Amino acid sequence: MLQIPTWKRIFIWAVVACGLILALPNAFYSRVEQANDARAAIEQSGATAALEEQAAGWPDFLPSGLVNLGLDLRGGAHLLAEVQVEDVYASRMDGIWPELRDALRDARDEVGTIRRVDEGGDQLIVALSDPAGLPRAMEIARGLARPVSTISGVGAQDLSVEGRDGQLIVQLSPEEQSATDDRTIRQSLEIIRRRVDEVGTREPTIQRQGEDRILIQVPGIGSAEELKALIGTTAQLTFNPVISRGGDPDAATSSRQVVYPLLDEPETYYTLERTPVVSGEDLVDAQPSFDQNGRPAVTFRFNPTGARAFGDYTAENIGSPFAIVLDEEVISAPVIQSHIPGGSGIITGNFTVEESTQLAVLLRAGALPAELTFLEERTIGPELGQDSIEAGQIACLVAFVAVLVFMALSYGLFGIFANIALLLNVALLFGLLSLIGATLTLPGIAGIVLTIGMAVDANVLVFERIREELKTARGPSRAISQGYERALSAIVDANITTFIIAAILFTLGSGPVRGFAVTLGLGIITSVFTAIFVTRLLIVTWFDRRRPKTIEV
Repeated sequence: MLQIPTWKRIFIWAVVACGLILALPNAFYSRVEQANDARAAIEQSGATAALEEQAAGWPDFLPSGLVNLGLDLRGGAHLLAEVQVEDVYASRMDGIWPELRDALRDARDEVGTIRRVDEGGDQLIVALSDPAGLPRAMEIARGLARPVSTISGVGAQDLSVEGRDGQLIVQLSPEEQSATDDRTIRQSLEIIRRRVDEVGTREPTIQRQGEDRILIQVPGIGSAEELKALIGTTAQLTFNPVISRGGDPDAATSSRQVVYPLLDEPETYYTLERTPVVSGEDLVDAQPSFDQNGRPAVTFRFNPTGARAFGDYTAENIGSPFAIVLDEEVISAPVIQSHIPGGSGIITGNFTVEESTQLAVLLRAGALPAELTFLEERTIGPELGQDSIEAGQIACLVAFVAVLVFMALSYGLFGIFANIALLLNVALLFGLLSLIGATLTLPGIAGIVLTIGMAVDANVLVFERIREELKTARGPSRAISQGYERALSAIVDANITTFIIAAILFTLGSGPVRGFAVTLGLGIITSVFTAIFVTRLLIVTWFDRRRPKTIEV
């Protein structure tokens, strides 16, 4: 029979009300966006009368989450960059040369005098005055090799050493080249993301494409040239002496001191000497590793200039903390345990494996590790984005009107109930998109239009089933109840298969494909909810009040 418990009725209307409230800011998009931007500016630089007036344009007690507009709707810049990973090989060889040179000089009696003859490429070529010493030189070079720091390269060394024609040839092993390529791309992604996030853009797309390419799409930015200039900015990485640690950001300091917050604890501040001991320009490499007790740590290595300055400082300041500062934030402040000669050291702490990996990435994020070659540049103006929005609105309106008219003509009053549920369905969809902060693209609008067309499918199945049940003359109440019960399995099966396709598109796709998959998947969820629960609740409420002897569907 048509019985819906009171608690279930309250729950259904509560879900609908929440969806409508969450979707409400999108009806006042420009107003809410200005208020959100003003509040963010107030948090960063303090309140002004103009900012307070903009922030007051949307009440604080109402939700302010918006459906973010993608590049094709808002306008912005699109870049496809290729990372020149080979540049890193030459840098690694330059970093290894001082250590190899010192080791070979210590064995001068066995290998003779040495001279580097390469021109800074991906091979380190050293000529020996005594070719008979080549085996010994190869042994010394292999002694400098380290294990490859990837799971796939377990047991492999990072250096490949060979001798030919009285020359020692050192280069990265294939396993280390593969690991270096991956680290270089991840490091470039991290640096680009940090640079783009600084301008406060909403929902940029920064992702890896293929082996050595990065896709960068930033809505709301003026031009591709502006984006390229932004990406080229060098991050400021420094190693500063620590004066004190506390919680007062306004602590009195001299002109030679600065106060920076701790990255993971914004309430904690460090007072540091303004002049760093070494900077990120002197950092050659940083990798996640483990200390002597098997705990996650981070190893790092400086170039000769940085190694000399770092070694002198650690020898004179054993037991003192040493701050690692990135973009005016202290990311770590380890205590110097001993003199660190040779330009390499280890950072220990209460790290997890993920945290040590992330710290290593941050340490390497001082500057782009390799040159970016821009293969594709596009600037999408806001006018084109506005045209896309208007075209999407027209498509949605036409779909709405067509579906509303069809349902009303085909199923009469029941069709009107389905139309009401359809309107609520779209509102719930926008509420969900706002809740998760999804980005709406032109393919996403196509997903919404498709949802509008598919949303009444479940109601059509139910209404046709009710028509069949009415032919048995069991009464309208039983016909409605049986119609919903017997159509339920068909509704669930049809929508589950479509939802699986949407999930696959989201998992395997990228960019526009994922935008379409998001709106399609969420649209299926809201469509099933409104068809099975909202439409049925509307029909039952009407039936309880009117108690008709006969009905027409």
